[in-house]
Amino acid sequence: MRTLISTAFISLDGVVEAPGGESGYRNAGWTFKDVEFLPEAFEIKGREQEEAAAMLLGRVSYQAFSPVWPDMPEFARYKELPKYVVSTTLTDADLVAGWGETTILSSLDQVAALKETEGGPIIVHGSAALNQALSDAGLIDRYHLLVFPLLLGAGKRLFSSTDKDTQKLKLVEHEAYANGLQKQVFDVVR
Repeated sequence: MRTLISTAFISLDGVVEAPGGESGYRNAGWTFKDVEFLPEAFEIKGREQEEAAAMLLGRVSYQAFSPVWPDMPEFARYKELPKYVVSTTLTDADLVAGWGETTILSSLDQVAALKETEGGPIIVHGSAALNQALSDAGLIDRYHLLVFPLLLGAGKRLFSSTDKDTQKLKLVEHEAYANGLQKQVFDVVR
C-alpha cells in the first residue's frame, strides 16, 4: 500500500490559501512577504521531491501549477513523476503537454484504488478541498506541514470542519527555525 502525504504551507490558524501570491485572496503571497526566508526551513520541500513517486492534485491546484511548474528548475523532479488529478470536470484535452504522464481520477474510490497499487509515496500539494475530502475519507497517511507564525483569519483551510470522530496523529519529526517557522511531520494513527 502506498503512503499518501499531504504537504502544506499553513498559517498558525490553519489557512493554506494563496501562499505563493495567487490573485483573489487579500493576504496572497504570505509565505514570501511576511516571514524572513531561511533555506534550512524549506529542506523538507527538496526531500519531498526526491522521495515522492507520484503527485496527486485537485483540479484548481492542477490548473494553477501545470502552466508554471514544468519550466521551473526548483520543481524539475516533479516533471518526470506520474501525476493524478482528481476532477469530475477536466478531460484529457484540458491537460498540459510536456509535464509528464497525467491521469484524471473522478472519485475518492479511484484515489483509494491508486493507494493499493505498487510504488512509493504519493504527494499532495495545494488542493485544499481535495485535502479535506481525503482526510474525511481516511485516505491521508502523513502530513508535512510548514507552519508559519501568522494569523490570516479568513481563507481556505487544510482541515475540514466536518463533525467526525477524533483522528489521532503521531508527531514523527519537528523543528523550529529562527524565523518562527515550524516543521511538523505527523503520521495518521490508525
